[in-house]
Amino acid sequence: MPTATPGRVLLRVAAAGICHTDVHFRASPHPAIPPGTVLGHEIAGTIVERGDGVTSFAVGDQVIVHPVWSCGTCRQCVAGVTNACLSTAGRLSQPPVPGVSVDGGLAEFVAVPATALVAADALDPAFAATLTDAGLVPYHSINAVGDLLRPGSCAVVIGIGGLGQFAVEILRASTVAKVIALDVRQQALDEVRAKVDHTFVSTDDDIAEKVLRAAGGHGADLVLDLVGTTTTLALAGAVVAPYGTIRVPGQGDGTLQFETARTSTTLPRGATISRPYSGTRQDLVDLVALARTGCLTTRITHYGFENALTAFDDLENGRLVGRAVVIMD
Repeated sequence: MPTATPGRVLLRVAAAGICHTDVHFRASPHPAIPPGTVLGHEIAGTIVERGDGVTSFAVGDQVIVHPVWSCGTCRQCVAGVTNACLSTAGRLSQPPVPGVSVDGGLAEFVAVPATALVAADALDPAFAATLTDAGLVPYHSINAVGDLLRPGSCAVVIGIGGLGQFAVEILRASTVAKVIALDVRQQALDEVRAKVDHTFVSTDDDIAEKVLRAAGGHGADLVLDLVGTTTTLALAGAVVAPYGTIRVPGQGDGTLQFETARTSTTLPRGATISRPYSGTRQDLVDLVALARTGCLTTRITHYGFENALTAFDDLENGRLVGRAVVIMD
């Protein structure tokens, strides 16, 4: 039983999302996380106890948990870039993340810092839990390049799983960009067909040419690669517009060669590529506000806690379109 130490609250978990990161941890032949760590980084619950010094939330509040537990005092946190907290030494390190480096939400109770909480009253807990990762990751990437998504612009989303479905709806709700969806699965494309301008199976012949034509011939101002394999990175480079941007939250172990030759075809001139991580706490607050308008939906498959490992199996074997969420009650 965790305890509400100073600065923390104890949550009774209502719902916890499952994602490919969790599946990867289970499948890894080498310990990728501290042995015995409780998984689950998409957490929605109710506060049942407050530790000393917590005044910003009350017992009984329904909340979700920002998944990057930042220190609040480093230069990045002071600037509001809480997903890039510098509190852990080392260029490749990261702050504590529930379900990764500290205990997460696949349990009846979890203790979390009060500074990571975001109010989620009146939202369905299963849906609210998915906002903390499946919604937050694409929202952060799209929000960061809003200046590129002006009238006449185009955005391409590669990978229409749980994150991709949110990406499509966020683009529709917050930009005027033309939206093109790509996936290897026709079923996934069918989920968003009515919400986008074009869909393509990404393994089609001449797929880059098809996307370029659909984008108006000049390429996409934003390519959001939620897969991150060598194949999808090459496709992103082939369809991004000059001075457009590729954002790659996907962690598919891919490689994109960077070339500086005059005849380089890897990237057009002026194009940028970045590897964003999660999103800021402010991003999550804004995303919740957007969700409250009713313009965001995603397909959710519910599992009881006793069937949590079935959720892992279904996700790992490609049987889900959308997001898996474990319901604790």
